[in-house]
Amino acid sequence: MHDLVPLEYGQYYHIYNRGNSGENIFIEERNYSYFLGLYVKYIEPIADTFAYVLLRNHFHLLVRIKDLAGFGNLPGLNPTQQFSNFFNSYAKSINKAYGRTGSLFQKRFGRIPVTSDGYFTALVRYIHFNPQKHGFGDFREYPYSSYQTMLSDKATRLKRDVVLEWFGDRAAFIGFHEDLPGRG
Repeated sequence: MHDLVPLEYGQYYHIYNRGNSGENIFIEERNYSYFLGLYVKYIEPIADTFAYVLLRNHFHLLVRIKDLAGFGNLPGLNPTQQFSNFFNSYAKSINKAYGRTGSLFQKRFGRIPVTSDGYFTALVRYIHFNPQKHGFGDFREYPYSSYQTMLSDKATRLKRDVVLEWFGDRAAFIGFHEDLPGRG
């Protein structure tokens, strides 16, 4: 089962989860930035991020767990535990802020190893297209996705240059995203 795969150093993963019983995990606008702030605290020390999307009731991430040497002064961090700590911290804050109890997420976070270049590029496109797939309008305009950041020149924590190089260049990245089934 994919969600039981331990996270290994130096490997790429599709990380995902959804709200318990399909309920929203992002209740209002401020929740998105709070989630991303916790992400920086818990995940940035142990993983590089290549793409993400945050929807009301679920999310998708494309990450590479850093090599153990990349942990710098934090060699004792366990990647799987860091993700668990991140999700638990977010769930506790949502429960407290909205007077709810119990599990926020449906189950333990899912993780699928990304084992080929083709899967990497398809996953980037899948993640970015997700808002449109779920009826949130044009994926290119969705604010809680890495798509716009990939096309921006603003500073970012994302591995934008690596992603664009993976596709060839910015134009190829855009073209690959435009060539989606069900568009038009």
